[in-house]
Amino acid sequence: MRDFPSCFGENGVQVADSSSSNSKNAQNLVTCVYQCLIRGRSCLITVTWSKNLMGQGLSVGIDDSANQCLCKVDIKPWLFSKRKGSKSLEAYSCKIDIYWDLSSAKFGSGPEPLEGFYVGVVANKQMVLLLGDMRKEAHKKTGATPIPSAAVFVAKKEHVFGKRVCGTKAQFCDHGQIHDLIIECDTIGVNDPCLIIRVDGKTLMQVKRLRWKFRGNYTILVDGMAVEVYWDVHNWLFGTSLGNAVFMFKTFLAAEEKLWVSQPIPNPSTLQWSFSQRFQDSKSQNLGFSLILYAWKNE
Repeated sequence: MRDFPSCFGENGVQVADSSSSNSKNAQNLVTCVYQCLIRGRSCLITVTWSKNLMGQGLSVGIDDSANQCLCKVDIKPWLFSKRKGSKSLEAYSCKIDIYWDLSSAKFGSGPEPLEGFYVGVVANKQMVLLLGDMRKEAHKKTGATPIPSAAVFVAKKEHVFGKRVCGTKAQFCDHGQIHDLIIECDTIGVNDPCLIIRVDGKTLMQVKRLRWKFRGNYTILVDGMAVEVYWDVHNWLFGTSLGNAVFMFKTFLAAEEKLWVSQPIPNPSTLQWSFSQRFQDSKSQNLGFSLILYAWKNE
């Protein structure tokens, strides 16, 4: 999962892969990160769903608490077409089996299945992580038993596309309610563009004079929780090509919120370090939840 926070890496929050300079080259993928326990040790399981001209793909990787990859399996499009299967790996000196069944899966416009599937990670005959709605079928196939310490959903990265409006289904915490999240920004032929973020149709954030405020952060309330929104739309306004903007939605646990609120808002010269550090901390210490969106303008 070492590549997951790269959008908030050394080159700043606005970084896009050099091979993905516009929406035509952008990957349609969704990456989800779960904190789990294997043999009493904390680990991060990363599940990535992808979709391109060759078809759909799935990868499952397991990292230790220091973000060092322990094992990974890639289900390529030509294997994904089989729709079901399993793979045995090894980590923490124990056998780890990854099972998947997407033969009845239903997909929307994105790469992530909506229903009719399961993906399971089994270690020592215990179900460490189980995704999808076919839970009964998964337990029957694997013969595994669920463990008391359930996996915790800690982070998600997604690519979204649109001309003036980008939207997705989003949750802001583990087992949180699913919301309609809309990002609206018209930058073509507009002298003073404005950034608007809506949740379930309600405007929660509006940034005017965007050319002067192309990077920043603001706190909104969703489901009674404080959600810190970070944005970087520099590429939308000043990029030489139709590049991507980056948005990060970060929820806090109570202790973490008190700690961070007491800290001053960083100035632009230190902003990129702050984003990267806060995201790394949220993963390693299981503090809150992070949602990162790459927003691409369609040509």
